[in-house]
This record gives sequence, C-alpha cells and structure tokens, in this order.
Amino acid sequence: MKIKWFGHSSFLLTASDGTKVITDPYVPGSYDGAVGYDPIKDVAEGVTVTHDHADHNGYQQLAGSPKLVKGEGDFKVGPIEIKGYLTYHDNQNGALRGKNTVFVYEIDGLRVCHLGDLGHILSAGTVQAIGNIDVLLIPVGGVFTIDAETAHKVAKQLNARVIIPMHFKTEKLGFDIAPVDGFLAGQTGVKKTASPEVEITRENLPHETEIWVLDHAL
Repeated sequence: MKIKWFGHSSFLLTASDGTKVITDPYVPGSYDGAVGYDPIKDVAEGVTVTHDHADHNGYQQLAGSPKLVKGEGDFKVGPIEIKGYLTYHDNQNGALRGKNTVFVYEIDGLRVCHLGDLGHILSAGTVQAIGNIDVLLIPVGGVFTIDAETAHKVAKQLNARVIIPMHFKTEKLGFDIAPVDGFLAGQTGVKKTASPEVEITRENLPHETEIWVLDHAL
C-alpha cells in the first residue's frame, strides 16, 4: 500500500492492485484563498469525505468519476473495504461544527484510520468498534480540530504503529492553526520522510509506534 499526502487532510491511498482512494479533497483557493494547496490531478476509483466543509469536500473538483463515500456504514471500492463511524467536529456533540466521519480502510491486509476533523476524545464504544489500527492519519493543528495534546491521547486510544499528522499550519495554509512542531515536541520515533509518499507493508511496519511526517505534494 502507498500513502501520498497532497496536503491538509487529503491523501491518496493506493492498493497493490492499483486501486486508488482520495481522502478529504480540498477546494483550492477556498476560504478566501486560505487553502493554498494546488489542485489535485490524480484520478482515483473512490473518494471519501468526512464532512461538508470546503477544505474537505472538493470531490467535484476531481477528474474522472470516483465513487463518493460519505457518512456511517460499510463501503467498498474495488478490493478496498471502508467503514465510516460517526463522531463530531467539536467537543460538544456537534453543536459548534456538526458531525464528522472517521473512516477505516482495509488495504492489502493493513488497516488505515483517517480521523477527519475530529474534535474530541473518542468514546470507548467507538474505540472498540474501530478496532486495531496500523496507520493513523490524525489532525494536530487545533482550533477547528483536536490539538496536539488531545491528538496524543487519541493516538494512544487507537495504538497505531504509524502515526501521520495532518491538518496543521504550513506555508500553503492560511488558517490560524498550529504547525506540526507542537505535536512532535518531546516525542521519540519521529521520522521526517522528505517525501510526500511512503509505501507501507505488513513487513515494514515498525515494532514500536513511530510518527512519520510527510512533505505535502501540492
């Protein structure tokens, strides 16, 4: 399986047979230009959208006709199995920013979890339902999502082998959220890839939890 980070919360997940799913595609230039990442040009068979904000729901901007996956339930895109779990965009049961879907993807025998714009610690029931996770894509910038401190708590809840931070301040993002540094401070097992893409297999999963920081592709 390959994981490529376009930027913000958008990734390209590619199975070994070539099936592709794009997560949370942004609308370039949305929020008065604050979303400064370049347009996504990759073509995929599926696209998942965790919630309907313009920095996450730009599926209509994508080339081709990817299958749209939204909300709770069980879905399939080729050999990729996807499950959606109801969560919230804030810590007040959605009163401030609405609902959010956590997606779990089963690809090549690995389980990848994308938390979307999660705004709270996960309930025990949700943690149990999600189950074992190999790779965790987690927001760390705060303000609109969980912050670095809460992100570490959620990461411990899910106990993934690889943690990939997302939804943080970069030179391409004008939102007033924190950069990734706060999430990395004091942590061991941090690897900066100097690349937007990694290939992960059952064989090369680390024995202890590691944080992999990708460079945005766009």
